[in-house]
Amino acid sequence: MTDVILVLNAGSSSIKFRSYAIEGDELGLGLHGQIEGLFTSPRFIAYDRNGDQAGEKRWGDGTALSHEDGIQYISQFLTTHRGDNHLVAVGHRVVHGGEKFTKAVLATPEVVDELDKLTPLAPLHQPHNLKPIRIVAAMHPDLPQVACFDTAFHRSQAELAQAFALPESITSRGVRRYGFHGLSYEYIAQALPNFSKRAAQGRTIVAHLGNGASMCAIDAGRSVASTMGFTAVDGLMMGTRCGSLDPGVMLYLLEELHMSTQAIEDLIYKESGLLGVSGVSGDMRKLLASDAPRARFAIDLYTYRIGREIGSLAAALQGLDALVFTAGIGENSAEIRRRAAAQAAWLGIELDAAANDASVPCISAPSSKVEVWAIPTDEERMIARHTRAVVDAL
Repeated sequence: MTDVILVLNAGSSSIKFRSYAIEGDELGLGLHGQIEGLFTSPRFIAYDRNGDQAGEKRWGDGTALSHEDGIQYISQFLTTHRGDNHLVAVGHRVVHGGEKFTKAVLATPEVVDELDKLTPLAPLHQPHNLKPIRIVAAMHPDLPQVACFDTAFHRSQAELAQAFALPESITSRGVRRYGFHGLSYEYIAQALPNFSKRAAQGRTIVAHLGNGASMCAIDAGRSVASTMGFTAVDGLMMGTRCGSLDPGVMLYLLEELHMSTQAIEDLIYKESGLLGVSGVSGDMRKLLASDAPRARFAIDLYTYRIGREIGSLAAALQGLDALVFTAGIGENSAEIRRRAAAQAAWLGIELDAAANDASVPCISAPSSKVEVWAIPTDEERMIARHTRAVVDAL
């Protein structure tokens, strides 16, 4: 019988799952897939460890599934296809751990209640991350569950890097820069020794570019600074999120346009970024294929902001040895990598055009003063590693 860890990564309308077989010191990817479109037109798809399709189901347009419905379906599917596998734990991605949770922990009811109090800090993520923990606990009360945090990797940052210039009466309540996408950055930091000793031990900027986007300055494997701060809407321009915004704009929206706080929340999280600027789409692939002037402007603004943040993070590191692109856009878009690298050419960054177009791991030219890499991230595997460590310590 093979012990298996299940990883659940729940969003507002989707649930991704991956199972990992414990094979000595390694974790072997098993059945994996997702349910997407929970409340509109749900679709389930699953693959086996070889990447071959193992299951598919569509519920049709207008059908609504709850997260509980989705998890129950995934559970039934895995039970039917489990073979001689034995589920020993479930690991969950939780966006916010606040000041208290600085490493993965056993997700007891008390811990989940504490994490629920952080919902105002991540309103679009935290409730959906916690919901599956409660659902699985009701279904399998004796099954260990582990919460793994997107903020934990950044707790190594110096106090200065986490501070806002606000009165202590406010900052003492936990108003500080937390940083996010930590599970992705932690995975890349652990993977870098397999690619480059210089990048692993030196000063590296990692650009996590997906629908959500951020960048992190990493020095010898430790987070030094991040573009995201108090919330996951800060920093880079994203698919539908605005990124950094002058606080005075918020006051203008409130006082002059008389927008409600809910309307402003929708604006900065769901209606801005690539979607808002282009008026076309929040999907970079569609924008790159579009001839619309606003689509081109949105791409220019996106890469300009990346260039600005590369300069800021290089200053935090006091130099730069390597730049790593990861996540959906970073791993797959040679054009965005080319444009972003061009914004930072002043640092001595030069791409190998053929290598970049081929999306091989090392995409810098031999003459480049800074190594440039395109490395796939794997947040779910990082969650599985943390889950195994917590369960092994029980």
